Amino acid sequence: MTVTGAPVWAVVPAVAALLAVAFVGAAFDGVLRARASGPAASGVSSLLPGWRRPLVEFRRLLRQRNRETAADDRLLWRVGTAGPLVIAALMIAVVPFGGVTVADVPVGIVWFNAVDIMLWAVVWLAGWGPNSVYPLIGGYRFLAQALSYELPLMFALTAPAVGARSLRVGDAVEAQQGLWFVVWMPVAFLVFTGSVAAFSMWGPFASPVGEDAAGGVLADAAGVDRLLSSAGRYALLAAGSAMAVALFLGGGGGPWLPSWAWTLIKTLAVLSGLVLLRHRLPVLHPERLVTLGWLVALPAVLLQVLVVAVVVVLKG
Repeated sequence: MTVTGAPVWAVVPAVAALLAVAFVGAAFDGVLRARASGPAASGVSSLLPGWRRPLVEFRRLLRQRNRETAADDRLLWRVGTAGPLVIAALMIAVVPFGGVTVADVPVGIVWFNAVDIMLWAVVWLAGWGPNSVYPLIGGYRFLAQALSYELPLMFALTAPAVGARSLRVGDAVEAQQGLWFVVWMPVAFLVFTGSVAAFSMWGPFASPVGEDAAGGVLADAAGVDRLLSSAGRYALLAAGSAMAVALFLGGGGGPWLPSWAWTLIKTLAVLSGLVLLRHRLPVLHPERLVTLGWLVALPAVLLQVLVVAVVVVLKG
């Protein structure tokens, strides 16, 4: 399968799919949050059929007034709120779909990592902008968490790059025609997917938006701000899942179906696994993540890169 760059119009389906997943997920989030708050908070949506509740919640958030805080920095707050959606779109731009990539850059793997680091600033702005205690706590928590996962993530991305002998995502897909990288790079795959959950503030890595801090960076988000923030987290999960498919699960490789269909199916499978992870593991605080990231994940993924490098050299 040859991966090529795409004309400008090709960005539309990828971005549309990403936004659809993001906003549907955000609407479901609103339903679950209302249900957890009890019948009084759920309102009329609790009486509707299940398939209509996300639609009603989506409309409710669009109509709800944004919250204002004293002496807030509205511009920085808006940048922090919308930033994750933009970053997710930049991430998915280098992922091949059906043999076509929106931005087929020769350093796509480095691009993904560089864009991910932009989240440090964006989430911090989401915590700083409201000029409020709990969002600021959430912003600090995310920075501490990022220090724990970023270096393991960098080396997890290095393993498929070494295996493909290229930093181009399309080359990594083509290198898996005989055997998917996940088979002989399982540690790198696990570290990568864990890092995706971490930069999405998801599951055990949700302390920046934790209930013990009244929602952290989301504490003062309401209306469209809440919708964009929740959609951004789902969009990051979707973009990370798509990259996991490209780097470890053979991209669009598979029998019978076209390659774009296999890419979509595998992406939805990884995304579903991450979504199901949400309430099945306890939330880890940043101080515990430092130990896990630097003393467990980092040595393990470095050993994985060493094994991959030895195999590549022996294969010539």
